[in-house]
Amino acid sequence: MSLQSLVKTTGRPLVMGIVNVTPDSFSDGGLHATREAALAHALRLIAEGADVLDIGGESTRPGAEPVGEDEEIARTLPLIAAIGARWDGMISIDTMKPGVARAAVQAGAGMWNDVTALTHAPDSLATAAELGCEVVLMHMKGDPRTMQDDPRYDDVVAEVATHLTARAEAAEAAGVARDRIWLDPGIGFAKTTAHNLALTARLEALVALGRPVLYAASRKRSIREIDPTAAAPTDRLGGSLALALEGARRGAAMVRVHDVRETVQALKLQAAVRAVAA
Repeated sequence: MSLQSLVKTTGRPLVMGIVNVTPDSFSDGGLHATREAALAHALRLIAEGADVLDIGGESTRPGAEPVGEDEEIARTLPLIAAIGARWDGMISIDTMKPGVARAAVQAGAGMWNDVTALTHAPDSLATAAELGCEVVLMHMKGDPRTMQDDPRYDDVVAEVATHLTARAEAAEAAGVARDRIWLDPGIGFAKTTAHNLALTARLEALVALGRPVLYAASRKRSIREIDPTAAAPTDRLGGSLALALEGARRGAAMVRVHDVRETVQALKLQAAVRAVAA
C-alpha cells in the first residue's frame, strides 16, 4: 500500500517519527548516536504508533556542518537494515546526497526526504527517478550553515508554493511518478517565526497544489520565541502538538515529529471530534 493510500485509510495524517543518528541534531543530537540506542529508539517509536520512520545521519539544524557521504552511510545503513529486519513499515532516509539515498533504498528505505528538493547534486533528480521511491521535496534557501542569515520574502507562502511547484514539475519531468511526490514547506529552514506562522496559517495554499504535504514543526525554535519558557527543545511538547494539530486541520497528509505517542493520540482525538461533527 502506498503512503497516499494509507492516508485515506487512517482517517488522520500519518505520523513520521524522527530517528537522528547524529551527534549534533538540534533536539536529540547524541542521544541515539550508537546503533543500539538508535534501534531501541526506533522500535519505541514504532510501538508508539509511527507510520513512517525518518532516519537521519547528518544534522540540518541552523549552522550545522556537512558530513561526508561515507560517514553518513556508515551511520544510517546498519540502522535501516536492522529496522527493516523487524518491521515492514515505511523507512525514510533524510539526506540531500544521492549516493546516500541510493544506498539507503538498497538497504530497505522506501522514501527519500530531501531538504534541498533534489537540487543538491546534478544527479539528484535522475537518482530519484531511478530509485522509484517516495520523495519529499522541501523548501529551503541556502544551506543549513547560512539559511537563517536574515531570510527575506515578499510573500513567503506564494514564493514557497512557486518553488515547490517548480521542483515537483522537475521531478516529474525527470521520471519521478506523480503519486510518489510529497511537498514540505520547510518550517524553520530559512524562515523567521513570522514566516513559519504564515506558512502554517495558509497551509491550505500548499495543499491546493494537489500533492500531499508533509508538515514538520516539532520542537522548533519558533515555539521558544512565542513561549520563552520553552528554552530546551524537550520543553516544547505543547507547542509541537498545537502545531501538528493545526497542520492536520489545514490539510497536511503527514506530520514529522519527535513525540510520536502524544501526537498519535492528539490526532486520533481530533479525528474523533471531526467525525462526530460531520
